[in-house]
Amino acid sequence: MDIQRQKNIMVLALFAGEIMLKSGAEVYRVEDTVDRICRACGIPYVEVVATISSISLSLDSDDPERPPLTFIKRIRSITVDLEKVSRVNQFSREFTTTDLSVDEGRKILKEINGSKSAPAPALVAGAAAISAFFSAMLGGGLWDFVYAAISGAVAYSLSLVLERLHANSYMRIFLCCALATLLAVICANLDPRATADCIIIGGVMIFLPGVAITNAIRDALAGDPQAAVSRAVDAFLVAISIAVGAGMVIALWQFAGGVV
Repeated sequence: MDIQRQKNIMVLALFAGEIMLKSGAEVYRVEDTVDRICRACGIPYVEVVATISSISLSLDSDDPERPPLTFIKRIRSITVDLEKVSRVNQFSREFTTTDLSVDEGRKILKEINGSKSAPAPALVAGAAAISAFFSAMLGGGLWDFVYAAISGAVAYSLSLVLERLHANSYMRIFLCCALATLLAVICANLDPRATADCIIIGGVMIFLPGVAITNAIRDALAGDPQAAVSRAVDAFLVAISIAVGAGMVIALWQFAGGVV
């Protein structure tokens, strides 16, 4: 196998891993996908190490005179798009069991990477529904349900705007939770039928790092403690951002003489 083909295979495998890692996939799943794609192309020696912020891939051939190829891909942002993870999983199965070429595989991955998630109005509507039903599950009444939906929709809209501005993820969550809490406190003070606690919990629930916590556990069970600890620390920092955002607004409101 010539060195240019090895480079093309490396680019293809890393592209698949990059899409998965950016979309919130577990580290062990990323490593397994990259490894399978490389071995399906006839490369005998493959070593891949992934973290939540990078993928390192090294390929070697049977030729003792040819040095191994090594490449490191930096991952700078991670979101949650399980649809892309599923599609790359399906692609890797097809690539390893059919006669898809490297060029055809690259075209498929470009299509997956360029695909957009649900439109913004649908995402905002989903956030409103999640906030409202969590408020109801935690004992909120009808008006808590309504106000939690409004709070969640407005906070998530701000999140989408800040995401497009490439704001720091922790700062984005801090600001969104602060806004959701402020709206909840205002609604509860204007309407005696509403309960601030239920509205606040519903509004911030959509920002909880559920996927990060789940992936940390799955990476730990897969025997990758480094990735598990990294995911857990990320989830912990997100939780702190949520708590500080909500707590700061409550503290300032009470300091100003308001009632929560």
